Amino acid sequence: MITELAVERVEFTCGSCWHRWSVDYDVQRRVDENGDEWEHFSRDNEPVPSPYTPEGAPACEYCGRRWVGHLIARRPVPVSDDADAYRNPVPAAGNHRPERHTAPMLHATDHPQPRADTPASP
Repeated sequence: MITELAVERVEFTCGSCWHRWSVDYDVQRRVDENGDEWEHFSRDNEPVPSPYTPEGAPACEYCGRRWVGHLIARRPVPVSDDADAYRNPVPAAGNHRPERHTAPMLHATDHPQPRADTPASP
């Protein structure tokens, strides 16, 4: 069962060349049938390892090294089972808001990036 959805903005600072960049990740927290909690990360609709681990950190575009990211912002997405919450019926015909199928992808790096002359945060 999904217990939390969020968008997390993760900042990376290369410890070799000091390049800084940030990436938005979609995060799902789930509880499995044994009661264990898990996090699932995706970037641009593709599953990826956690950016908070060396295996999941993207390579620096300048020198190729990998540095673990740190959380700089997050936006929870409400998960509601409330039947009285705001909702809109979706017609069975499948033509409800058809533009959503052809809308351009909002990519994980489509936001202002840290400026190169700004010192890295500790």
